[in-house]
Order: sequence, then structure tokens, then C-alpha cells
Amino acid sequence: MNTEINGIILMYLLVILMAIPLGKYIGKIFNYEKTWVDNIFDPLDKIFFKLSGVDPLREMNWKQHLTALLTINVVWFVFSMFILTNMRWLPLNPDQNLSMSGDLAFNTSVSFITNTNLQHYSGENGLSYLGQLTLMVWQFISAGTGIAICAVVFIAMKARSARRYANFYSLFVRSCTRILLPMALLLAVCLVFNDTPMTLQGKDSMISLEGDTVAVSRGPVAAFVAIKQLGTNGGGFFGVNSAHPFENPSYLTNILENISIFLIPISMLFALGYVLKRRKLAWTIFGVMSLGFLLLCIPSIFHEMKGNPAFRQMEIAQDMGSMEGKEMRFGAAASAYWAINTTCSSNGSVNSMHDSMTPLTGMFALLGMMVNCFYGGVGVGFLNFYIFIILAVFISGLMVGRTPEFLGKKIEAREMKIAMMVALLHPFLILVGTALSCYLYTGHPGAYASWLNNPGHHGFSEMLYEFTSSSANNGSGFEGLGDNMAFWNTACGLVILLGRYLPIVGPVAIAGILANKKYIPENDGTLQTDTSTFGLMVFAVIGLVAALAFFPALALGPIAEYFSMPK
Repeated sequence: MNTEINGIILMYLLVILMAIPLGKYIGKIFNYEKTWVDNIFDPLDKIFFKLSGVDPLREMNWKQHLTALLTINVVWFVFSMFILTNMRWLPLNPDQNLSMSGDLAFNTSVSFITNTNLQHYSGENGLSYLGQLTLMVWQFISAGTGIAICAVVFIAMKARSARRYANFYSLFVRSCTRILLPMALLLAVCLVFNDTPMTLQGKDSMISLEGDTVAVSRGPVAAFVAIKQLGTNGGGFFGVNSAHPFENPSYLTNILENISIFLIPISMLFALGYVLKRRKLAWTIFGVMSLGFLLLCIPSIFHEMKGNPAFRQMEIAQDMGSMEGKEMRFGAAASAYWAINTTCSSNGSVNSMHDSMTPLTGMFALLGMMVNCFYGGVGVGFLNFYIFIILAVFISGLMVGRTPEFLGKKIEAREMKIAMMVALLHPFLILVGTALSCYLYTGHPGAYASWLNNPGHHGFSEMLYEFTSSSANNGSGFEGLGDNMAFWNTACGLVILLGRYLPIVGPVAIAGILANKKYIPENDGTLQTDTSTFGLMVFAVIGLVAALAFFPALALGPIAEYFSMPK
């Protein structure tokens, strides 16, 4: 047990130690300062801009940034739909896998372009290699999109008074070439040297212990896994994701992949401090996020190591903890740590089945996605937190009787309305979607009951989890749900779209509006936002919104399941 805990502490400390210098490097990229990789990637960037006709020096206002982001996403969506619905006759299909249906291709395309990677198919038989490689490209560019739009907000926060600042296309290309590409290449090489396949040949064959000939799926797995972890994408090359021995062969690769999940999201916080020259603010945000993460992570590890209460009543030994649905190679503690990592970061990859977690661990995994700002996804995690900063500044200002200000700009009614709409959108999408699925299940059992294998509190948690994962752009599955159906493909696809773009539009609009306002120098009456007091205020706002919005739903699902179990 002590070894398992030490392994988790090692993984968490390594992430922080690596994130600090990486954050400074990312900050230099956003500031267009000279770095050692410029000599390599400057010529490549020029080729991209020459081919596309984009002027990377033209500064944009916040509306133009959003227009650029949405336009290129629409182009990628159309291209993705064509590939996925025509895989059967397109090249790079040695295993003769079939094309996707329209509703499944819609869900998959939306899911990968938005950095969600919710999968209603099994990768090894649901996609050709061309399909896998296409989705791998979306994993790069969706992560690059999140980083670039976050950089736009950083630069807007730094601006004293400006209508135009930075160029989205330039930041997007720099994020892909200078951050994601070299890191993914390094991680992929490490995975290849630890027995992760990297080939375009079809299935291999092997003789099983029973003497049967078995076809074994393989492919360009190492490259796929590298960007899925670093870009907080999470899509699995195989159906069981990182529980598959080809995606995650050993405890060493489990450490590398765990570190990769959080590395860029935490680095973005230190990049914020570097860009704004406010390192204390960055550490304050990091402290709030870390407090929230640890409050979800520690009890989850405790419950999984303690074992399943139902098994304990049957006097079944659980020396290794609750091992249902978990890999023997990783154990209960490391599986619980991964589960909270992946749901707090919007990564969505899994190395165990969340459906088999004890009820309260399932609740903490849900809470990680419901809050959706304890580290969060690459770039977008900070944008979600930014909304809570605006709310906390406004409430704090009212409490002390002063005009709310953040970084020298007044927070007024317009910004508050946008922040409130974004904050309420997330629970609205989750709760309305879950309520609709419950109505269909109970009201029309003949047509819809086949999707749920576990009725009762656990079944409710499965439906709640699916919409929470979609709205948080997480992509992990609780499983136990027959989700490759027209209803789930369409409903989750729409929730993913709204859950991705509206929370981006809101913070970018607020940052743009604030950047355009007159800068007010700080004085003795200014609310200090880089203190532990303000950090606790932000944490209280996050907790209050989450409790008011989600406690009834959690009480009907995992909490009710916990109290109904034998003790």
C-alpha cells in the first residue's frame, strides 16, 4: 500500500516540477520572445502562412479571433464527416473496417474537433487507419485551438487599453509546432521503446494457450497515445483506452501518461504569470485548483484502497483494495488517481472502468467534470476558471462596498451577465440532457429501455455521467450504457458543441471588452486578487455554484447508491 501511495506522490510532484519551466517556455512563445526552437520552426511556420495566405502580423479584435476559430472548426468538421462516412473504400484500411453511420460520424467528428473525444465506437474495429490518423490530426489542432484562444485571453488581460491584440492564426500555429509537436514526438518515442506498437500494417496473428490462431489489432498507437494525453484529448486507439496493454504497457508508461495529462494545463497557469508579470496571481490560481483537486483525489484513493463494502460484508479478502474493473498492473490507488486526473483535466482517457468504482469515487469523478476548472483542459481549463474569477471579483467588491476591478479594469453589468450565462450553461446542459434521457427511459421503455443495463441509482449515474462528460468536453465514459444509438449520438453531439464553444465565446468576449476599457492604476482601495483570501473567495464561489446546481442530481445517483449498499 505504501508503495502505491509513494507512486502517486511521485507522479504529482513530477508534474509540478516539470510544469514550472515549461510554463516559462510557453509564456515566451506567447510573448514572441526568442527561444531555441525558433531556428527549427520559423521556416515551417512561414510555409503554413504562405500556403494559407494568412498575414500573421495582422492584429485582431476579440470578434475576429472568435470568427477565425469557428471558421476553421467548421472546415475540419466537414472534412472529418467525409472521411468517417467513406472509410470503407478509402485507402489505409487493411482490416476492411466499415464506414460509420451518419449519426455516429456526427458525434465522432464533433467530439474530436472540440477536444472531447467521446467515443461511441471501439477504435480497433470502428475505424480504418486513415480514420485513426484523421482523428489524430484533430487531436493536435483541437488542443492547439484551446491553447491559442487561451493565449488570446492572456494577451487581452495584459493590454492596458486596446481594441486589437495578437493574431489567432499565428498563436495557433506556434502552439502546435512549438509546444504540442515536440512534446508529442518525445513521448511517442518513449512509448515505442516501452513496447507500444507503431505500424501501418494490419492485424497480426498469434497462437493462444489453447492452440487457437487469434488476430491481434495494432496500428500507429504510440503517436496516437502521445497527443491524446498531452492535448487532454483522451480518445483511445483501442476500445478500452489506456487499460489496453498496447496503449499502456507498464507502470512506467502509466507514470509517463499520468504526467502528460496534467503537464500542459498546469504549465498554462505559470505561463499566465510570465505573460502578465504576475507570478503571485499564477500561484494563487494554482493553489485554488490544487486544493480542489486534492479534495477530490484523496478520498477517491481512500475509498478504492479500502475495498468494496458489499464484498467486505461477504468476508471476501480485499488486500489490494477494490479491484473490480481495474488492471492488476496498476492497482486500485493508481487507478483512482488516474480517474480523478482525467475527469479534472477534461482528458477523458481511462486505465480502469469508472462504472466499477465505488459509488463515492464515481461521485468525485463526476464532480471533477461538473466543476470543470480544477486544472481543466489545455487552455480552456483556465477560461472556465476565469469566469469564476470575474464572479468572485464582483461579489467581493459588493461585500466591501467598492467598485469591482480586475487587473485595472472595472467589472460592470455587461461582463457579469456574460459570466453568469456561461456559469449556468454547464449545469443546464447536463441536467436537461439527463432529465430527457430519464423521461425517454421511463416513459417509453419499449423504444428506449435497451440502452441501460443497470436500472436504479447506478443507471441514473450512468446517464448523468454521459451528459456531464459531454458538456465538460471530457469524453470519458462511465460505461454500462448502450450509447451508440441515434439519441445518444445526436444529443451528446449537440451538448458537446454548446459545451465547447459558448464557454470559449464568453471569456474571450469578457477579456476583449475589458481590454478595450480605460486602465485604472492600482491604489490602496484596489481589491488584491493575488492573495490567499481572494483565492478562498474564488473557491467558495466555485463550491457554491456546484453545490446548488448538482447536489440534487448527485443525491439521486451516487449518494443514494452509497447509502443503499450493505455496510
